[in-house]
Amino acid sequence: MITAIVFVKADVARIPEVAEAIAALEGVSEVYSVTGQIDLIALVRVTNHDDIASVVADRLNKVDGVTATETHIAFRAYSRHDLESAFSLGLD
Repeated sequence: MITAIVFVKADVARIPEVAEAIAALEGVSEVYSVTGQIDLIALVRVTNHDDIASVVADRLNKVDGVTATETHIAFRAYSRHDLESAFSLGLD
């Protein structure tokens, strides 16, 4: 599984609609509205690199209200949650 983190700048008056349209795209697992220089962060999870281009360049960038994107491809995931799950024996 390949994960890409996409920073999205959007028309400020349309952020909720843009977020919903992006979230509906196949390959997009989550969309977060955030503070700061960007408006939304979309997580794209696909099986190969060509699919990232398909999701981001061919569809996400063309969502009405998206003004700019910046895509980062993840190499590894480090998560305390994942580590705790891996070592959990299921005892409460």
